[in-house]
Amino acid sequence: MKGPDEWDGRELPGSPGERPRIPSPRSAAEDHGPLPDTPPAPVRDPASDTVETLPDAGPGSGPPAVPQAPQPLPDPDPAPPHRVLKSLLGAWALAACSAEETAAVETHLTDCASCADEALRLRDAVGLLHPADSLDLDPLLRSRVLEGALGRRPARIPVPDWAAPYDAETAKLDALLHDMGEAEWRAPVRLRWFEGDRPVERETTVAGVMGHLMAVDGLVATALGLTDPLGTAAPPGTPDPLIRTETFWRAAHETRRPLTVHAPWRDQSYALMRQVSFAGSKVAELAVPYGDFRLALRDSFLDRAFECWVHAGDIAEAVDYPYVPPATGHLHQMVDLAARLLPSALADRRRAGLAAPPQRLVEAGAPGRTLHLEVEGNGGGHWYIALDSPAALGTPERTVAHIALDSAEFCQLAAGHISPEEAAAGQDGERDAIREVLFATASLSRL
Repeated sequence: MKGPDEWDGRELPGSPGERPRIPSPRSAAEDHGPLPDTPPAPVRDPASDTVETLPDAGPGSGPPAVPQAPQPLPDPDPAPPHRVLKSLLGAWALAACSAEETAAVETHLTDCASCADEALRLRDAVGLLHPADSLDLDPLLRSRVLEGALGRRPARIPVPDWAAPYDAETAKLDALLHDMGEAEWRAPVRLRWFEGDRPVERETTVAGVMGHLMAVDGLVATALGLTDPLGTAAPPGTPDPLIRTETFWRAAHETRRPLTVHAPWRDQSYALMRQVSFAGSKVAELAVPYGDFRLALRDSFLDRAFECWVHAGDIAEAVDYPYVPPATGHLHQMVDLAARLLPSALADRRRAGLAAPPQRLVEAGAPGRTLHLEVEGNGGGHWYIALDSPAALGTPERTVAHIALDSAEFCQLAAGHISPEEAAAGQDGERDAIREVLFATASLSRL
């Protein structure tokens, strides 16, 4: 037996015992032009268990090279690595990825269980950051959507124009109250109004304010034939907003459950809007008693809208939340109501000895001494207030004094939130007439 390095010369070239030949060094293939097509892979003969190779390409080409498997072409757009895709999961959950990043992340989530679990946790967490009804929604969104919808297809039973401000203001307040917890419902609220010649304050809670609104709105509800929210506890005799409010507060204090007032108030406001929408103009002049005075239903709805807005501002201030004023058209209707009530308010103050007697009486409907009230800004306008009698007619020709007020300040004065002395009014003309109209405006406020 020969050793591995022994050769006796019988192993001739081409014989079965031929010793392998070592080829001479070759130059790089690309030095001779384009590379040839990749040869097919060798085929194994199952019978002989040998591998067939391709024939020699020609003299000088050396022994046949071992065929190599075809190499895949590089991916022109390779997927980002795992660490990059994992860092994008937070942005993906917030829908902040680009379209390409989103596609790459979602493809990766089908192959990576750990990233898929993390993505689910992040998506659930993002859901908690966006409640179904957020206080950050524009309070006027509902009104704008309704306005747009009605502009395309008018409602079969439209809301009367004089009830639209109440509808909008109750919807805004309902949105403010929606996400409040019990602690916020117990937040202290300072109510302010004007009695006689002095300001008055009363401290209650957010729940107490809502109880007050529901009790006084109940006067409108009962005038329309709806259920009184006070039920059997309603005080007998002539309805009075203050007595009704205190009755409700006593009953609510016994239950000690502040959250229970929200749903009944909202349901009552819905019922009021349904009732007047179906009745329409038939009930516009229906009288609503307010203790020692009455208002037509159309004016009563404006009064309730104004008070809803004012007290919603009181609540927003108590819980440190911004609140926007009414829409311009709605605010103008509220200011107009206050201006129309001023001659009667002047007469009431005279009867109470709080204002000087009239200087010149005239027949009902005849022109008399007049004050020109100019309200500037959103919802503003010009009004001519009869000074000596509610039945007199205010005219520009009989004007003896002029007051100019910003609309926001006029509303704050009418709500009793600022005193007549604090009102920054532009004044011209008879000083006594100006003073009496400013105090009469403040006297429109009440609890």
